[in-house]
Amino acid sequence: MLTTLLCLAGLAFAAPDAVTEPPVLSASATQALPQLDQAATPIVHGFTIFLIGDSTMANKPLIPANPERGWGQMLGIYFQAGVRVENHALNGRSSKSFRDEGHWAMVQSRIKPGDWVIIQFGHNDEKDQDPTRYTTPGGTFNANLARYVAETRALGANPLLATPVARRKFDAQGRPVNTHGDYVQAVRAVAAAENVPLLDLNQQSTDLLRQMGPESAKRLYIYVNAGEYGALPKGRQDDTHFCAFGASRMCDLAVAEIQAKAPALARYLNTHP
Repeated sequence: MLTTLLCLAGLAFAAPDAVTEPPVLSASATQALPQLDQAATPIVHGFTIFLIGDSTMANKPLIPANPERGWGQMLGIYFQAGVRVENHALNGRSSKSFRDEGHWAMVQSRIKPGDWVIIQFGHNDEKDQDPTRYTTPGGTFNANLARYVAETRALGANPLLATPVARRKFDAQGRPVNTHGDYVQAVRAVAAAENVPLLDLNQQSTDLLRQMGPESAKRLYIYVNAGEYGALPKGRQDDTHFCAFGASRMCDLAVAEIQAKAPALARYLNTHP
C-alpha cells in the first residue's frame, strides 16, 4: 500500500526485490562525510550501512569505563576496510519516537543510492504507558516499519529489517521466554509483505540463550558487582542490555543473518582472518 501511494505521489523507488548498486566514488568524494564510528574508515566501496534502532543496537561511550555495548557498535569491524557504518540507533527510542524526534529525517538527509539501512525496533514500542513511544503490533508498529522501508527505497537505498534481540528471561524449566509478544511476528510480517530481507535476531538470540542456559547467559548481559565500575558504584543486574561479550555475540548473529539473507551486502564482509 505504501509503495502504491508513493508511486501515485510521483516518488521514485527501487523495486522491492531489487538491490541498488552503490556508485563508484572519486577520491575527493570519499572524504565528504564525517566518521561516526571508529571502525568506519573512509568509504572506497561507495556506500554506507546506516543503523537505526534502540539501545540494544546503539553505540555506548567507552570512556570513562563503561561495561555496556550495543551490537551495532561492533558491526564495522566485520566489513572490509572502506565500508562505512553509521550507527544512529539511540537509547529508549521506538519506531515512533525515532521519527517524531527528527532522528530519521537526519539519517534520510545522509542516505544516497546504493546505501543500506538496518532497521531494528520493538523494545520500546512495547511501553504502553508512554504515548510518545508506544505502537501496536499489527497496527501502528507495522505501518511505521513499512514506512521506513518505503522511504529508504525512495532514496535508492536497500532496507533490512531486524527482529528485536531477546531479553534474558527463562521459565521454570529453563527455557527462554519471549518478552516481545507480537512485535517479533510483526517485523516478520512486514518483511514478508514488503519483500525485505529479514535478520531474525530474536530467533537467533533465543537459540543462543537456550544453548547457554539461564546462568551462563548472564555473561551476555550486564551483571556487574558493586565497585567494579565507578559509573555503577552499586553494581547492576540488567537482562536487556549487553556487555562487550554479549554485544559481540549478537553482532556475530547479525553478520550470520546478513550472510544468509543479504548476499549483495555479504560480499563486502571481511572473510579473511
